[in-house]
Amino acid sequence: RRAHPSAATTESSSGEVKQQHQLPRHHFLGTMAPKKSSSGKTAKFTLDCTEPVKDQVLDLASFEKFLQDRIKVNGKAGVLGDSVSIARSDSKIVVSASLPFSKRYLKYLTKKYLKKQSLRDYVRVVADSKNKSVYKVTYFKLNDVPEDEE
Repeated sequence: RRAHPSAATTESSSGEVKQQHQLPRHHFLGTMAPKKSSSGKTAKFTLDCTEPVKDQVLDLASFEKFLQDRIKVNGKAGVLGDSVSIARSDSKIVVSASLPFSKRYLKYLTKKYLKKQSLRDYVRVVADSKNKSVYKVTYFKLNDVPEDEE
C-alpha cells in the first residue's frame, strides 16, 4: 500500500512503523478570509411603496412599525439601537444601517408583512433596475381575460 504524500512515518520503540497524517501547512495559516472593516460605511435601502399607498391598500405606518419590531440586531428583534434607523417619507421607507445589513433580509421582511396583511397574492416586491439599493412594492400584472358569455 502506498502512503499519502503528506503522511509522515515514525518508528516506535517496538520497531513498528506508524503513519501519521499531517495536514498541509496552509491549513493552519489564515484559513478564514480577512474581515472587511465596515467602520464609517452605512447601508441605505429604500422601500418604494408608491402604488399600494396611493390606492390605500398598504398602511405605511403599520409597515414601519412591523419593520421596527422585526428587524434583528445581534440576534434580538426590536432592539435597533443606534445601528439601524428607519425613516418614513411620503410613500417610501428608508432603512439605514451602520452594521452589515442584507438587502435580501429587507425583502424577506417585506414579503412577510404582505403575507400577514393578506396582500401577497396581489402585491410583489421587485428590485429597481436603475438603483440597486431600492425595492419597489408593485402590483402583479394581471392579464384581463374576458369571460365567455353564454
